[in-house]
Amino acid sequence: MPAPPPKPSVPPRSPLRQFLASLGPGIITGAADDDPSGIATYSSAGALLGTTMLWTAFITWPLMGVVQFMCARIGMVTGEGLNSIFKKKFPHWLVLVFSLALLIANSINIGADLSGMADAGQLLTRIPSLLLVFIFGVGITIATVQLPYQRIANTLKWLALSLFAYVIAAFVSKSDWTGVLRHTFIPTWPANNAAWGMLVAILGTTISPYLFYWQASEETEEEKSKGLRTVASRRGATGSEIWNRKFDVGIGTFFSNLVMYFIILTTALTLHRNGVTRIDTSTQAAQALGPLAGRFAALLYTVGLLGVGFLAIPTMSGSAAYALAETFHWREGLDLPLKRARAFYGVIILSMLIGIGLNFAHVNPVRALYWTAVINGLVAPFLMVAILIVASDRKLMCDQPSSLLSRVIVGITTVFMFAAGIGMFLF
Repeated sequence: MPAPPPKPSVPPRSPLRQFLASLGPGIITGAADDDPSGIATYSSAGALLGTTMLWTAFITWPLMGVVQFMCARIGMVTGEGLNSIFKKKFPHWLVLVFSLALLIANSINIGADLSGMADAGQLLTRIPSLLLVFIFGVGITIATVQLPYQRIANTLKWLALSLFAYVIAAFVSKSDWTGVLRHTFIPTWPANNAAWGMLVAILGTTISPYLFYWQASEETEEEKSKGLRTVASRRGATGSEIWNRKFDVGIGTFFSNLVMYFIILTTALTLHRNGVTRIDTSTQAAQALGPLAGRFAALLYTVGLLGVGFLAIPTMSGSAAYALAETFHWREGLDLPLKRARAFYGVIILSMLIGIGLNFAHVNPVRALYWTAVINGLVAPFLMVAILIVASDRKLMCDQPSSLLSRVIVGITTVFMFAAGIGMFLF
């Protein structure tokens, strides 16, 4: 394969501007991981099992970070998204199965996220939740289709700040820090099928397939925004580009897991401690927090739901659109107008319509959410095997494959997720 042409140089920046510029797709991906459906899963874990699942936030940070960086590296050095690369290595039917599974899971998640956002909005405004589902769904769809990529990316980065609400809520709840250290750093072996199922759900909503696709595709979008319109011009990555993305992904995944930790902690020290062990929606957790942790904590929890929903839903619908566009050679990209990428935007609109429809059809998407997270937890390791194979291929990776250490960690993560899925059925 011929060496890729050199990428255009950029003028030097001040340290602060360099730091801010290095924060991009990794921050968005990390924050999107704590979507309303993820918040519901973490809240359920804290309510049902108390602090015994805190260790999952600690241990999944490096695992999630290395997986996401491997996906970022694939996008950076190949100049293409995951499915475009998968098609060069695996049968077309397998790539299609991955894409359709992603579309189905994401559509259900979008329905759950819209439900959580609408319930949170109803708590704040008293507007009926179904009306808010429609308003939020249509509004997010129009913004995703009409706004250029760079504006969407910049907006999503700022929305990530809404997740700080959960960190503040934990401190407002007056946590007993000395009592949770053991469960933070010493894993607790799942005691029954419910605990195993919760572990798989946590892994599935933390190390989630849609984030793999989004991370790789947004690397190509970043390159396109710099004027690199062809695959050949996007191939290869400089050492500084790789380091910046590693830093970006590390910060994004750390932030994501920090928020996950405080959600589990807050609900464990309030809901579980007071006998509230069943949470069907994240809004139920917000309502229950009021009398137990104070109205301010409940308000922060509710506001955070809205902010992260606006961040996560475009990420979910976009990742499915990228996956199917790469599978069928459609024009793709959030920087393209609707008339030039009808099929790509059609997938975004379809997934949003399914999500909205689940709520209006009185199908409780949040009850389906847990099993969607479980399915993600069972499917993700198979997808990670494919990612690992591609990341190790020197030819596909333009002589810039992932490091041996990264491959070992992703391999361990894959085995861990396979073991959790098996444990769910055996215990």
